[in-house]
This record gives sequence, structure tokens and C-alpha cells, in this order.
Amino acid sequence: MQSYSIVKTVNQNDLDDLNHVNNVVYVEWIQEISKKHWEEVSSNIQNKYIWVVRRHDITYYDAAKFKDEVLINTTIKDTKGPISYRIVEMKDNKTQKLLVKSITEWCLLNSKTYKPIRVPEIVRNLFTTT
Repeated sequence: MQSYSIVKTVNQNDLDDLNHVNNVVYVEWIQEISKKHWEEVSSNIQNKYIWVVRRHDITYYDAAKFKDEVLINTTIKDTKGPISYRIVEMKDNKTQKLLVKSITEWCLLNSKTYKPIRVPEIVRNLFTTT
């Protein structure tokens, strides 16, 4: 499957009371990379569809701290009906140590009716490496 990556540098506003990246920030990064990946591959059809989160399953392995660079990578694992299963992994960009891994279920909606629709082949193919 095609992957997509970004790098984030941890700033002071990302930190919690323990001086680690706040869990809410990790969720924001999951949302951000997912949206950027979709926008990158779907420019000619993105106005037809809307993705909404159905479920986040997040496992935290280690903490990122101030000024750390975090490599965030995402791929689509599978699609079933209207649901797409997206993997996001966050690693320390220097050591490649895994910090966070998530599996998010995204539900595809028709942009006009807001009703769930089966992920069409044209969308599935956007995330397949050719």
C-alpha cells in the first residue's frame, strides 16, 4: 500500500504536565496526516466524499519531548464496505524508536447526503502503489 509521511518538531504547546507530548496532540497529528494523505491523492474527486472517524485505537509505546522530531507515517491497511482501516505510526526521527501506533476506522460518506457509502474502487486505487 502507498504510504505517506510527515515530520513534526515538538514545540512547547504540544507538551503535557509531564513535559511529554500530550495524548490529544497525538490524536491531532493522526487527524492531520490522514487529511493530508487524502488531499494529496484525491484532488480530482475529494469533493464527492467525506471521511469521518468511527474509532481510534491508539497504543503509546514511548514519549516524545520538547524539540524531538517525530516521523509520522500512514498507510491504508484495508477497506470493508464504507470503512477504511488506516495505520499511523509515529517514531523518533533520529532513533526510529516507535512512539505511537494507531489504527483508525474511517467511514466514507457521500458529500451531498452525508450517508455512508461503500468505498469505491476509484478511492481504493488511490492508496495502492502502482
